[in-house]
Amino acid sequence: MASSTEIPSIALAGDISIPQFGLGVFQVAPEETIENVRHAIEAGYRHIDTAEAYGNEAQVGQAVRASGLDRSEFFITTKCWNDDQGYDSATRALKTSLGQLEMEHVDLYLIHWPAPSQDRYVETWRALIEAQQAGLARAIGVSNFQPAHLRRIIDETGVTPAVNQIELHPYLQQAGLRREHADLGIVTQAWSPLAQGLVLDDPAITSIAAEHGKTAAQIVLRWHIELGNVVFPKSVTVERLHENIDVFDFELSADELAQIEAVDRGERTGPDPDEFTRP
Repeated sequence: MASSTEIPSIALAGDISIPQFGLGVFQVAPEETIENVRHAIEAGYRHIDTAEAYGNEAQVGQAVRASGLDRSEFFITTKCWNDDQGYDSATRALKTSLGQLEMEHVDLYLIHWPAPSQDRYVETWRALIEAQQAGLARAIGVSNFQPAHLRRIIDETGVTPAVNQIELHPYLQQAGLRREHADLGIVTQAWSPLAQGLVLDDPAITSIAAEHGKTAAQIVLRWHIELGNVVFPKSVTVERLHENIDVFDFELSADELAQIEAVDRGERTGPDPDEFTRP
């Protein structure tokens, strides 16, 4: 088990750093969320990634308060959903999320999807910029943005997202988009880091796991860490919570990293960001 002091952090714009490893609560039922987050905190997690669309912001806030730890020890992310895009709507959405969390600010607020057919992500981004200036979000970023979306908001506002949270796993390594992030100074966050378990039976990964005496999931999560990604796997199983975070006592060799790089298929488990708009 890793202590929270062992988890590396990555600097973001604005004199703020983000723990490189955290807990995702996508598809965790509200009635399970408090216990899930409590167990994660006990295991050393301090970075929690939620969203308005997940329906469990209130429970995340309750678990954080029940921990007895100071709010400053946590890094809390939430997101603006598609039907809340637009300047006024996004401003209201953040305030609603803060009310659900019962927090004065979040550490990171994201536009959940670009939803390009709505063409509201630039004005939504302007709302996030003002929210950060008002102290409601310590850092702001985006999720599922493609290079054209990133460059447009930067060109039209002059403000670069701190992060872009994208689907990223060994079967969808997004090398081009990660290079774009590096060029722009954007930190890469990986959602679906295990491809919903699809990569865990891959022979290249299971072979590396056997060499290290680790699980396939631990190998993939360590791969993310070594790429410099911020990663937040989901689990509601206490044993798996401890297993997932236990990835800071070994390293992958250059050859092992190359073996994992070779399994890239360009396969998504989630929607295409250029097309997804669903409210």
